[in-house]
Amino acid sequence: MWNGLPQPDQGLPPPLSAVPVPWKSVGPCKGHRESPGALVETSAGEEAQGEEGPAAAQLDVSRLRSSSMEIREKGSEFLKEELHKAQKELKLKDEECERLSKVREQLEQELEELTASLFEEAHKMVREANVKQAASEKQLKEARGKIDMLQAEVTALKTLVITSTPASPNRELHPQLLSPTKAGPRKGHSRHKSTSSTLCPALCPAAGHPLTADREGKEVDTTLFAEFQAWRESPTLDKTCPFLERVYREDVGPCLDFTMRELSALVRAAVEDNTLTIEPVASQTPPTVKVAEVECGSANTCALSGLARVCRHRIRLGDSESHYYISPSSRARITAVCNFFTYIRYIQQGLVRQDAELMFWEVTRLRKEMSLAKLGFFPQEA
Repeated sequence: MWNGLPQPDQGLPPPLSAVPVPWKSVGPCKGHRESPGALVETSAGEEAQGEEGPAAAQLDVSRLRSSSMEIREKGSEFLKEELHKAQKELKLKDEECERLSKVREQLEQELEELTASLFEEAHKMVREANVKQAASEKQLKEARGKIDMLQAEVTALKTLVITSTPASPNRELHPQLLSPTKAGPRKGHSRHKSTSSTLCPALCPAAGHPLTADREGKEVDTTLFAEFQAWRESPTLDKTCPFLERVYREDVGPCLDFTMRELSALVRAAVEDNTLTIEPVASQTPPTVKVAEVECGSANTCALSGLARVCRHRIRLGDSESHYYISPSSRARITAVCNFFTYIRYIQQGLVRQDAELMFWEVTRLRKEMSLAKLGFFPQEA
């Protein structure tokens, strides 16, 4: 190489003038001979070409540099945009993480509150269960005590039924059966239910003495006894059964058939429902006591028969405040029917523990009392 030429830029082709061109003589072509003027023009063109070569190379270098600068600027802008996008996405991620962390904290707080409320509710339920258990145990003890008391009362009632029957009432257990002088002074009106009322044994009109079973001959009627036994197998107060249907037809109906039919029907219904009350009439009413009852009729007229009689008792039907004065004969008829219903109720409730024949004779005696009362026989009051 020729050392006297300047070094070309790295990466660029060397200019044409820097490359040594060997001169070679060219002979004249056949049929053509260059003129001296043509040779002069050729050498002038080559000289002009040798001068334009470095300028073109410098232009190419400037173009390359400008294009590389544009590429760098575009790349820088692209990277800035990508960086901005990445920063924006990172900011969104941070916000999302912060929101999720807040949600987690809120959930943890709610979970703690829920756990605390559940524990509190569980403790409350346990306390309530303990209180209810204590109350239930207390009620159980009270119920057992009441059961024991009721059993004792049932035992006492059975003893009472055995020792005090309509045939032989215990006057110590039934103070209403005592005479007014023995029963002591009364304050106002004393009351007792029809189920506690008993009728003393009927007196014989001829001799004036009670009719006892020892002085009478007895024979069981097989038809009546069969009807009673069939009723005793399944005791009921239904009037359609043969036993009660006969008693109603032969004894209860006639005994409660008074002159005042409307009042008689009310009395019969009250006796069947066990809501009839018989009260003795007090001689005087204390002035400090206000009587709110409605008295129907007078003490000298029987409300059932309509006859002028001295009425020492009066009746009340159910919860009504109306009272009706009755004569001793009407009272005896009502009491006889009440005694019969009281005894069959005892049988129905299982309180009578006797042989079937003894029970039948007691029922027969009560039917006899109803027949005598219907015929006008009643005990004289002291």
